[in-house]
Amino acid sequence: MNIVYSLLALVGGIAIGIQAVVNGGLGKKVGTMEASFISFFIGTAALFFTVLFFGKGNILAISEVPKMNLIGGLLGAFYVFVMVLVTPKIGVVATLMTVIVGQLLIGSIIDHFGLFGGERFAFEPTKLFALLLMLIGVFLFSK
Repeated sequence: MNIVYSLLALVGGIAIGIQAVVNGGLGKKVGTMEASFISFFIGTAALFFTVLFFGKGNILAISEVPKMNLIGGLLGAFYVFVMVLVTPKIGVVATLMTVIVGQLLIGSIIDHFGLFGGERFAFEPTKLFALLLMLIGVFLFSK
């Protein structure tokens, strides 16, 4: 079953790569903020109908979750805005490589300290070395 989740994550990554260039092109035509809004609006509409017809959870339980769990939408909006702004300036690959380094960096910090209720996984020197190699790769790729 893990292979299915891994393949799904791979497809999600492919979608993010396509999203970067599509939203970047949209931003060139309508503006950065406007493209971010349009992207989120269309995504919100798609999710609304998905929840309406296929949802099995309890959306009213929103009042019971820790408030920190509600910032995901803001973080997602910030991410889309950054992608719309940055992708046309430095390209899809440089943008995605830098985003991935940022994700791995914060993921390492979250894992090391067990933040947000997650399991703790020690940050070892090999992980630091790997992050540094990725940063060097971003630098070399951008030259």
